[in-house]
Amino acid sequence: GTEAMRINQDTVLQGQKVTLVPYTAAHVPRYHEWMQSEELQHLTASEPLSLEQEYEMQHSWREDTDKCTFIVLDAARWPGQAEESCMVGDVNLFLTNTEDPTLGEVEIMIAEPSYRGRGFGKEATLMMMSYGVRSLGITKFEAKIGQENEASICMFKKLHFEEVAVNSIFQEVTLRLDISDQERRWLLEQTNHVEEKSYTELKQPAGVLET
Repeated sequence: GTEAMRINQDTVLQGQKVTLVPYTAAHVPRYHEWMQSEELQHLTASEPLSLEQEYEMQHSWREDTDKCTFIVLDAARWPGQAEESCMVGDVNLFLTNTEDPTLGEVEIMIAEPSYRGRGFGKEATLMMMSYGVRSLGITKFEAKIGQENEASICMFKKLHFEEVAVNSIFQEVTLRLDISDQERRWLLEQTNHVEEKSYTELKQPAGVLET
């Protein structure tokens, strides 16, 4: 129903390395800057948009019921520093299979090169998956990744995903993970340090909450 995707509007997930926050208009300029990079366009198979189009896109994503998006922030720097300067990437969950609402397609992008290969993408993906299992009723995950993106394929395999298909036309690999009881226990163990908080409260300047 319509409620499905809006539930993360005020949700913040705080982990060790990353904090996940809802994608808001305040994040658009930095996101737009990232997407000017040809490398990221290639890795995410997306076309560059104008800033105005990017704002429209953010707005439609926010209203979208079959897509859950979080911006990935550096947990060591936020809360504390300006959010936009703490952005390292984004993580998405698409619930696009109308026949199977328990299938989620997960997509992770660590846009800041200095944050790659340091476990940020891994923690963000685990946190999103755990959220999907706990809050959205997801029981199976898929990831579609460009064949040349070995780092990403390797990361998903470490998260117990298995390669199930290769599309040579799109040069894309599909990986899949079914959440059995055992996988669910493992996933919740991997994310038992994660705290769920209110975005509105965390964004309050210090001191406001005490009054």
